Amino acid sequence: MRILELPQIRRRLVFSEIVDLMRDALMAHARGQCETPMPMHLEIAAEQAEVHMKSSYRRGGRYFALKIASTFPTNLGRGLSTGNGMMVLVSAETGEPAALLADCGHLTDVRTAAAAAVAARELGRRDGVLGIVGTGVQARLQAQMHAQVLPLEQIWIWGRNPERALMCRRDLQALLPGTEVQIATSPVEIARRSRLIVTCTASRAALLSANDVRPGTHISAVGSDGPGKQELDPGILQGADLLLADSRRQCEKLGELQHAPSEWQRAREIGEFCLDPSTLDPDAVSVCDFTGLGVEDLYIAESCYERSL
Repeated sequence: MRILELPQIRRRLVFSEIVDLMRDALMAHARGQCETPMPMHLEIAAEQAEVHMKSSYRRGGRYFALKIASTFPTNLGRGLSTGNGMMVLVSAETGEPAALLADCGHLTDVRTAAAAAVAARELGRRDGVLGIVGTGVQARLQAQMHAQVLPLEQIWIWGRNPERALMCRRDLQALLPGTEVQIATSPVEIARRSRLIVTCTASRAALLSANDVRPGTHISAVGSDGPGKQELDPGILQGADLLLADSRRQCEKLGELQHAPSEWQRAREIGEFCLDPSTLDPDAVSVCDFTGLGVEDLYIAESCYERSL
């Protein structure tokens, strides 16, 4: 079994290619080409931690994948990263392990950001301003991935912790030196300053309401990936002209749709939208509910492994 450590994995990641790769994964999911069971969630109450386990197999493919990704908030006090994880590729012919990708959760973070960038590109967005609710690792990657598909000139960020917001701003200015980065005072200001918004927090209460959202806004909500999590008021989903989901089955249990069950029927999967896009009115509001798919893990793990060979 080949073992790939994080430095080796980072060297093999080309962000522009990963956006295309996630589009392929989402379309494969929409076509029904993959076996992707519902995720498993494990709560570790003593550490206020959560562990997500996902898997997938593409019919006719050489491998199936198993991913473990964890979040341990108390690691901040230990001087450790709050996120960790790994992916395992296994031969779909013999069941023998082919590769362990000891990515410390990085591939999960990267594919999450890339999937949101896919949505922005497929919707034909040309925004020069991006608003990000959240200031963690995902906020940094969302900015980088969206810069691959948009002519970004300005990024607005908001986070509960002012010190972490300042750190995020410094990092983004270094990562995207040609883009101005500003700190907002609230999620409402994010909605006022931008019409393309990504929410990437672990919130369990709505951070944005329907009254905050201006005409022509698109929101990619990536933080709600488990029971009880929520970043958007249900009124935003109810009022959206276009409602997308990475997986309707997952989002009704784990995503923003768990708080707006009446809207499940009209939600379209983003992979389906890629296959059969529609044009929106410039003032239309759109929302994409992301919970993260095992097929995305499979595609990015396969890509890293094959590049290592």
